[in-house]
Amino acid sequence: MNVAIGCDHRGFHAKERIKADLAKAGHSVLDTGCTSRESCDYPDMGLAGACAVAEGNCERAILLCGSGIGMSITANKVRGIRAALCHDELTAEMSRRHNNANVLCLPADLIGEELMRRVVDIWLRTEFEAGRHERRLAKITEFEQNGRCGQ
Repeated sequence: MNVAIGCDHRGFHAKERIKADLAKAGHSVLDTGCTSRESCDYPDMGLAGACAVAEGNCERAILLCGSGIGMSITANKVRGIRAALCHDELTAEMSRRHNNANVLCLPADLIGEELMRRVVDIWLRTEFEAGRHERRLAKITEFEQNGRCGQ
């Protein structure tokens, strides 16, 4: 699978570990930055990772920041992206099964290395269930493309 991975300075070390795990598992990895622990702006890397998915260059993306919240907000601004902030194995699994999340956002400061590895593994392996969930996602996509609040 082609996976983009990006982070801000607070997620840098976790990104590097996950990137190595992804490569070891045979995934192609597109690193959208950052490249050090030097302070940076998470939207730059978050948008790059989300756009890699939206433009079809990668199948999925993993984005990390301290809480995961900034990356989640950022990625979900990109048309076609369904970013999920996950803190455990169950939220990772359900984000794929029911929501077909194509971006995983992780809180580098809040969960440990082993849990993060399990979350990534489950998220990558879990397939979308489709069925009734397709109807729900279609409503979101319709609004994303044509909707306006108050209509």
